Amino acid sequence: MADTLASQPPPPQPSSEQQRRPRRRRPAQRDQQSQAQTDALPQEQHQSSRRGGHRGSGGGGRGGAPRAPPFPPAIDSTTDISNGNAIAQNDTSARRGGRGRGGARSQNPQNHRQTINTSRTFDGRQFGGQLSQPAPSDTSSIASGPSNRLQADAPAFQPGQPIIPRAQPPRAPRGQAQQPRKRRMSKSSAPDLPTRVHEDIDCGNYECVICTNEIMRNSKAWSCRTCWTVMHFSCIKKWSLNEGSAMARQQASDGEMPPPRQWRCPGCNLPKDAIPSSPTCWCEKETDIRSTSGLPPFSCGQTCSRAHVLPKSCPHPCPDICHAGPCPPCQQMGPSQSCFCGQQSVSRRCVDTDYEKGWSCGEVCGEMMPCGEHFCDRPCHEGLCGACEVVLNEKCYCGQVEKELLCCDKQDEVISRKRLQPDEDGSPRTEEWTGSFECGNTCERDFDCGKHQCQKPCHTQDEETPHCPRSPDVVSHCPCGKTPLLEITNKPRTSCEDSIPNCKQPCLKALSCGHPCQQICHSGECRPCLATVPIACRCGRTTSSTLCHQGSEEHPQCMRTCRATLNCGRHVCDERCCTGEKKAAERRATKRKPRALDSAPQRVENDVEAEHICTRVCGRPLKCGTHVCEELCHRGPCGSCREAIFDELSCHCGRTVLQPPLPCGTQPPPCRFKCERPKACGHPQVDHNCHLDNESCPKCPFLTTKPCLCGKNQLKNQPCWLTEARCGELCNRTLKCGAHRCRKQCHRPGECEDQGGRCPQVCGKTKKLCGHPCSDLCHSPSACKEDQPCQYKTFITCECQRIKQETRCNASKHSAGNTEKTLKCDDECARLERNRKLALAFDIDPENHKNDHVPYSAETLDMYASHGVWASAQEKELRNFAADADQRRLRFKPMKRPQRKFLHSLADDFGFDSESMDPEPHRHVAIFKTPRFVMAPMKTLAECARIRNVQRSMAAASAPAAAPAEKKRSNLVEDPYNAFLVTNARFGLTLEELRAAVRPVLGESGKDLDISFLLSEEVVMRYTTSTASSNDRDLEANLQAQKPALLKAVASYAFGTLQLCRVDSSLNVLRRESDEASSGGWSQVAARAASSAMRRPQPTPVGVKSSFTVLSTAGSKKGKKHKAAEENVVDDWEQAELMEEEREKAEASGSAIGSGGEEGVGSGEI
Repeated sequence: MADTLASQPPPPQPSSEQQRRPRRRRPAQRDQQSQAQTDALPQEQHQSSRRGGHRGSGGGGRGGAPRAPPFPPAIDSTTDISNGNAIAQNDTSARRGGRGRGGARSQNPQNHRQTINTSRTFDGRQFGGQLSQPAPSDTSSIASGPSNRLQADAPAFQPGQPIIPRAQPPRAPRGQAQQPRKRRMSKSSAPDLPTRVHEDIDCGNYECVICTNEIMRNSKAWSCRTCWTVMHFSCIKKWSLNEGSAMARQQASDGEMPPPRQWRCPGCNLPKDAIPSSPTCWCEKETDIRSTSGLPPFSCGQTCSRAHVLPKSCPHPCPDICHAGPCPPCQQMGPSQSCFCGQQSVSRRCVDTDYEKGWSCGEVCGEMMPCGEHFCDRPCHEGLCGACEVVLNEKCYCGQVEKELLCCDKQDEVISRKRLQPDEDGSPRTEEWTGSFECGNTCERDFDCGKHQCQKPCHTQDEETPHCPRSPDVVSHCPCGKTPLLEITNKPRTSCEDSIPNCKQPCLKALSCGHPCQQICHSGECRPCLATVPIACRCGRTTSSTLCHQGSEEHPQCMRTCRATLNCGRHVCDERCCTGEKKAAERRATKRKPRALDSAPQRVENDVEAEHICTRVCGRPLKCGTHVCEELCHRGPCGSCREAIFDELSCHCGRTVLQPPLPCGTQPPPCRFKCERPKACGHPQVDHNCHLDNESCPKCPFLTTKPCLCGKNQLKNQPCWLTEARCGELCNRTLKCGAHRCRKQCHRPGECEDQGGRCPQVCGKTKKLCGHPCSDLCHSPSACKEDQPCQYKTFITCECQRIKQETRCNASKHSAGNTEKTLKCDDECARLERNRKLALAFDIDPENHKNDHVPYSAETLDMYASHGVWASAQEKELRNFAADADQRRLRFKPMKRPQRKFLHSLADDFGFDSESMDPEPHRHVAIFKTPRFVMAPMKTLAECARIRNVQRSMAAASAPAAAPAEKKRSNLVEDPYNAFLVTNARFGLTLEELRAAVRPVLGESGKDLDISFLLSEEVVMRYTTSTASSNDRDLEANLQAQKPALLKAVASYAFGTLQLCRVDSSLNVLRRESDEASSGGWSQVAARAASSAMRRPQPTPVGVKSSFTVLSTAGSKKGKKHKAAEENVVDDWEQAELMEEEREKAEASGSAIGSGGEEGVGSGEI
């Protein structure tokens, strides 16, 4: 058995990836079944374990790691158990298998640790970890668990004593998987980038820079060809399509198409043109690559074959298997390459071979120079040898100059000869030389006449002396060559010094401009051309006539100013008669021409003509804020400042420092320490980081007591940073005029209204003539000038004060204005006066009678009580319809049956005819004016509802208390008062007068008092900022407390009678104090009637009709109402009014229609 144990190979060491990967716990039933199969078939199970075994139970599976052998290997007694060499021998076998379906992922966690052989030899005996027990028959029990291994906490062995079983570590519950020990592999430290990427992806340590998740072998990835960063394909596709990653595109000028869209790689931030479309392998040969065991992740397994780029490009493709990252340097040999001069040829490694520039052997070139005489003495070089620079001593053609000249600067060599003076013995002498250049001087060689010299430039010399060109035998014609000399003069020329006569014909020699010379035959050069020709200016837009030679020397200039934009785009040309103006116009026209959509964008900056290139210095300040751009004026932003800072740059506290050199414009570094600047107020500094001097510290949040600007109050709980605290009170200082006070709120001293020197307020003093306030600007202390008419608005009335008209006072020193004017009474005034006399005669109180009359039906008032706001709106529509004399028909929008019923009832009270039209749901009410309509009721529905409530309360008080319920109903508490009501208001009372009288009494609370005039000429005063309905009782108590003082003030100014009331949001008076006084019983009514009989009736105020008017209209209305029940309401009521004789017939037909029709006045279907 010991030999068997010793012959077993050591168990494979699981790889770090297999140790780190979690596994699924197999069910207990499956564990028991596997254990039973192991006990029954040990040999067969052992063989199957070597082939891969079962899936999920530790077998290798497809590509999986081999299962650990059932027997631990034997270790010789001389081998130390702690030594790991024996364990490391089988590392290779453990790493060969992949992480397949039956690999290390499904192994038992206890098997993750290295199995140490527990068998040991002692005194000739071999023990297998169970020293006192015989070897079991089933060898599979030896490797049944971790108890067979040497452990530090094993009990001491005693011969003859039984083995004490130790407690096994607790196992996880059956339904819960056992948590494996997690261990994360460290990142790869391979020397090359491809290996690091492969190992990190295999170990799950490579993170995507976009989503920060690990990139696994089964993922779809994309790699940047610039920085070689690997990212998830889905992440990089979304990134490339996102506008946030799009590279900023410069706007194309002059309507050109912008460049194509580019996006930036998140790894290197460099622009990319192509958007990823599908995942590929590293070499981009295959798409949608799948992970294959034995190959690097995302590798297709083919040869990479990419061109080598680093450290330089070469003709050999990459021979490695498809891999990540850049290809390694080429390791092949380059071709045989000759040196520049061709004398040597060598073969080097591909990385050392210079394919572009070649190489030099260093030997002397020795090639023949272009001159054909000398050889190149330079070392082996690239390209041609160049010009020959050998210095030679050469002579010119005429022989006057001799100097050193480079061989390459020589001209054609020509032999020149010149005869010299003969020797003393009379033998001739000749000088001969080789000329190789022109000296530029005049020849100055004497002719054979000995009187003239050659005026030609340096030229080749002949041995014979040249003949004089002015000799008589040479000159036979005049200078122009048209006339022989014999025809001009009879005296022949005898010497070269004789003058050559001129003929009388024009010269006609061709000038440089092309015109013939118009001078008479002459000697010497022709004069400039004097012909008059049209010559265009420099810009070519203006043509003028001038002398021919002037245009050839310099073109004329026109007065046209060029307005073409220069290439910088900031300046214009502004040159007169610019030669490039026409070119600029053609360039702009070319840009406006339509071109193909797929054509490349034009670069306008490179096509600008030379005349329109801006030569100014840019001069714009750079981003550093210290220097300006010194380049030529250009388009687009200026570049970065090229200056540098050689001083340390620190933050304010000095604890964060940037060391020089630094680019100009570098800002101080951000500091992570706390700011230590002391506050001027002395409070502790708010915690914040150190910052630059141009940034202020946070405002001091401490609360302090500060005086206000006007100095009247000390304001508490004011922020410390607040420099101007305002109390909000009026200044109220006496202005310089002495008559007014400052109306501005709390302000600085000296900033009152008259700080400009003059009081801006209105004078306001009472005028002596009319008693109105002066409306001029303050002119104190001088008296008011009443020369101009008074512009104060007032009312003029008739004698009974019923009719009133608003007008301006217009009173002045020169005229009384409208103060003494009155209006003429009309028939209505006479009728009211007659009713007043009748009431006085019959001892009737018009006030009481008017207040008690209700011109509406009970049905109308009941429907108003249920929907007050909506009913008030409909009443307003009817009153507007009644006031418009031209409008004969009014249609309401479709509404429900109860609302139509209310409109029918209200129209009947007004005296209108009403009719419902159209079927549901478009059924609506139409109102018509008929002869029975006189005028709208003088009282509103709200007033009549209040009167009816008073009448009901009086009736309830007079009736005996029959039932307890009735008594309880009369004792109910009504809604509290929420406003003041001024009745019998004085004629001409204004809003300003009321506010001036109320504000001193109420103080600051008077600012929130809203004053409104009602149609009944009553005045309502209520608080706009009143409390909620739960505090109405408090508001009523406040009004009760303010009433005495306010009543006294109103009475002192004779504004009217003040009482408390309750109003709704529409200013309808729902309840007033006088209603409670009238509900005191019949005794109070009788007493009031008696007192009214003793009191003489007062004239009715302007705008309020007498009660007799209401009575008369009500009576007539009532009579008409009864009469209308008998009359027929025909369609054409105007014709019915004219046809009085057919009224009886109409009544008969009307009764028939009223009984059978759908609609009627006050009856029928609503």
